[in-house]
Amino acid sequence: MLDSIIENFGEEEILKADGFDDAIIGIDQNSIRLVYSVSKCLEILMEDMDEEDAIEFFSYNVSEAYVGEKTPIWCWDLV
Repeated sequence: MLDSIIENFGEEEILKADGFDDAIIGIDQNSIRLVYSVSKCLEILMEDMDEEDAIEFFSYNVSEAYVGEKTPIWCWDLV
């Protein structure tokens, strides 16, 4: 997914969240911000921690981090 986005938006500034490339589900064409699946992000985190710790880590250290106007969009697709 990321390669396709870079191919189509390569001239734009795109901010990535380190370690979550496999959780990218698209890009917002208006703001040129990457869109990440929260459930996929949690799956990635749960490779190294349990579910409760993954949710806590993601909530406080990832989704709440603001790094400017290109901060990624987090799609809360949890079931």
